[in-house]
Amino acid sequence: MAKRGFALAAIVLILDQISKYWVLEVIHLPLRGGIDVWPFFRLTFVGNIGVSMGMLQANSDLARWLLTFATAGIAVAVALWLRKEKHAVDVTALGLVLGGALGNIIDRARFGYVVDFLHFFWGEYSFWVFNLADAAITLGVMLLLVRAVAAKPTEMGS
Repeated sequence: MAKRGFALAAIVLILDQISKYWVLEVIHLPLRGGIDVWPFFRLTFVGNIGVSMGMLQANSDLARWLLTFATAGIAVAVALWLRKEKHAVDVTALGLVLGGALGNIIDRARFGYVVDFLHFFWGEYSFWVFNLADAAITLGVMLLLVRAVAAKPTEMGS
């Protein structure tokens, strides 16, 4: 079962890095700033030096590497959990989280920031700018939470 989770993590990682390559090297989004796609969606380049939603800003090299190593530690913990997990939903969730975490770790190590570019909005309401890795992490965490809330106490160990 763990092989499926690790395969999903690899797929998420590859798709995330391809999308970021496309944004940086093909359409040169940092130079363009933003590209309107639909009335509610645009590609907007943000070099996010923080964690989720820009929290915990890493404003120095020391903070950047501490954040990178902390995130790597979390990724190792997720990978160890994934190796032992038997429930298909949890394996899927952990694979999503692991792949997304690895994608953002690579960004932070390479660039000093995470490449965010997906920007949804509605009129004056603007949502955070994020990337595929962030979406995978969010979906994975939501799956884990839904399963934890919905599962019977005896199911959580399986």
